[in-house]
Amino acid sequence: MIPKEILRQVRRIEIKTTRLVNDLFGGEYRSVFKGQGIEFADVREYVAGDDIRTIDWNVTARSQHPFVKKFVEERELTVAFIVDMSGSQFFGTSGKFKSEIAAEITALLAFAAVRNKDKVGLLIASDQVEKYIPVKKGRTHVLRVVREILYFKPKHRGTNLEVALEYINRVLTRRAVLFMISDFMSQGHEKALRLLSKRHDLIAIQLIDNRERLLPRAGLVEMEDPETGERLLVDTSDRNFGSRYEAYAWKKEEDLDRLFKSLKVDRVVIDISQSYAEPLIRFFRLRERRH
Repeated sequence: MIPKEILRQVRRIEIKTTRLVNDLFGGEYRSVFKGQGIEFADVREYVAGDDIRTIDWNVTARSQHPFVKKFVEERELTVAFIVDMSGSQFFGTSGKFKSEIAAEITALLAFAAVRNKDKVGLLIASDQVEKYIPVKKGRTHVLRVVREILYFKPKHRGTNLEVALEYINRVLTRRAVLFMISDFMSQGHEKALRLLSKRHDLIAIQLIDNRERLLPRAGLVEMEDPETGERLLVDTSDRNFGSRYEAYAWKKEEDLDRLFKSLKVDRVVIDISQSYAEPLIRFFRLRERRH
């Protein structure tokens, strides 16, 4: 039985994100994510100037007259979300965990997809594939996807994005739009990311909390790794330690930025203490102009 509080939270997210879709987001989604190609629609008689490569030889043979194939833009998209639910996602210093923001972002993009009559699917991952919901259409299906993210209790706390990337690459047989939502703190998934980005339109949505980049000067603090449970007592007032910590965090950011740029994977960085709608809309508009 799903707790009533989770159902109320899903309802609040639906109201909030549906309003954003209606007011701001629908046009950006439709203009950026067009059909992934063309599909066969019908045949018609050949006329002078038609490309002979479009001749339907079977129909031509039966009718004794040349016929060509007619194609239309394939409008229906497959949209899937790869959501990191490792231990670091249950962290947040501004009122909400990253996992909650991930649910709201998924809802926003999924409702935009449903409005466009696209199919939506979900993969939840830690250091293994925790749950996969196949792509399907409809508002009820989107609500289930959001509910799963909010209510889901992962079995593992570690991160292995490579496992999730390889799994989604196997189960999605046609080209899809993939939104990968994570803080991208793990490493070792570069090869799988490269393979996936060649087959699909991959967008990385990185959730950050500035406390993971900039330590407060608060004296002795016991810090815990949310994925391993390891604890360490550190002196945050030690300027040398603070500088090394912040330099390490920014170095990881620079490495991640270089990786995504080398793979031509779009990245949206979202500070969970601020609005997620604004950077998403800004990204969509920049992408529309670029295309």
